[in-house]
Amino acid sequence: MTELVAPQLVVNSRMIYFGWVPADPDAVAALVPEGLEPAPNRQVFMNQYVVDDAGQTSGFGAYSLTYIGPDLSGVDAPDGVTPGRWWTHYFNSSPVVREYALARGVPATVGTTTIEVRGHRLVATTEADGVPVIRTTARVGRTGDAVNRGQLRYLTRLDGRLLSGNYPFVAEPVDPFEVESLEFLAPDHPVYALRPAAPLQVAWGFYSPRSSFAYPGGESVLD
Repeated sequence: MTELVAPQLVVNSRMIYFGWVPADPDAVAALVPEGLEPAPNRQVFMNQYVVDDAGQTSGFGAYSLTYIGPDLSGVDAPDGVTPGRWWTHYFNSSPVVREYALARGVPATVGTTTIEVRGHRLVATTEADGVPVIRTTARVGRTGDAVNRGQLRYLTRLDGRLLSGNYPFVAEPVDPFEVESLEFLAPDHPVYALRPAAPLQVAWGFYSPRSSFAYPGGESVLD
């Protein structure tokens, strides 16, 4: 297989991306490696998305992905507001994308994500090795004139070094948007440590049927 060169471009993915307050803040903090600090409230992020066609990517092909982990403190994105983020789990359906991600320190494993929208109801389900582990249910509307844009910052670790990468994105969010439930379905799976508090406290989020971004991976060593 030809090695993919960074960056890679993905356009018009279907994406639900949001954050919440966890049920077990100490368990979340324990997943953050030495040299990084979790957010003060131990907030967790998750992105569930689907790329339906190979023509939407510069080289990845079609795939689905759920990634999740703790927000960080002191390593913000370029806007100075959005926190940097640490991947703890990365469930990806494509061996091509997994190889690309693993080479940059991302904890990529086998998994699939589906997003079904019927009327105003969205259900996103993540499976790890064929076992359902996360299900999100949300109320969604239609896209309007709003556009989310900017750059996100993700941290990875490779060969003992912390790496920092900026990921530019443009997304057209729907309105209204409300996460109605977030279920962690497998108590024996390590991702269960990131489950939400009850009642669910969603800190931010959006659903976009047209979300585009570049995928550089870790691009510089963290000072």
